[in-house]
Amino acid sequence: MLRRITLHQLRLFAALARTMNMTRAAEELHMTPSAFSIQIKQLADSFGVALHEQVGKKLFLTEAGRAVAVAAREMVERLDLLGMEIADMQGLERGTLRVAMITTARYFATRLIGDFCRAHKNIEFVLEVVNRDQILHRMRENLDDLYIMGQVPEELDVVAFPVAENPLVVIAPADHPLCGETRIAPQRLAQEPFILREAGSGTRQAIERFFERHRVSPPVRMSLGSDETIKQVVAAGLGLTALSRHVLALDAASGALSELDVEGFPIARQWYVAHLRAKKLSPPARAFLDMLKGKPPAP
Repeated sequence: MLRRITLHQLRLFAALARTMNMTRAAEELHMTPSAFSIQIKQLADSFGVALHEQVGKKLFLTEAGRAVAVAAREMVERLDLLGMEIADMQGLERGTLRVAMITTARYFATRLIGDFCRAHKNIEFVLEVVNRDQILHRMRENLDDLYIMGQVPEELDVVAFPVAENPLVVIAPADHPLCGETRIAPQRLAQEPFILREAGSGTRQAIERFFERHRVSPPVRMSLGSDETIKQVVAAGLGLTALSRHVLALDAASGALSELDVEGFPIARQWYVAHLRAKKLSPPARAFLDMLKGKPPAP
């Protein structure tokens, strides 16, 4: 029965396991949901066991499905890599490059991605912009070639290279009373409500360590998962925030926000590009990694 299994079906199931959504997986592969579903059913029939189950609106893999997903991902990944290696031997540039990055990294990385895509027009660039929890999940599952992040996980065996400075600064609405003051004491911040990134984010962890070190406990009015939303809330006068200076630079023309001169800031941080140590990088991944290491943008 296993001889009836096709590589195409394994690619489909790998996509289903990655997205955990039949419709989204079908859209990614430019198929109708019904055609996609038929192929997944035929794959399950070949194994003689259910590979997934639907509970309410959520899709779950069965134990057999999880085993098939791991094997499918390994086989598809190895075949894709083989195709890239052969193309590399022939002096060709083609294939797929998968990169995941933290949401705040888009403020500096987007231009570099554009430069890479223009220089390598035959390479398909697949980009996932996610939060920290999601990028750690993707790293554990080996879903991407490279990862751009501000804090490298110690619990995973990865290789990481610094590619850009990522200074963390305190930001206030432009009409805030503290704007224009110099050498603001950290203790002064205890009187101001803060709008922070969600718990667990690298930015949130950095500012919390600063507060703890200076024994400052400002009230946290909101926790939000989007820098853009945080900027809007701060501009509306609901509190201060601490974000990457890259974020503030994009709003310089509007004049709605201002960087405060707080002692101890900016907090020096770095952007890193990382990959699993055991990952065999494809030619496109090596080319993008080399570009990031060789062209750090100015903060």
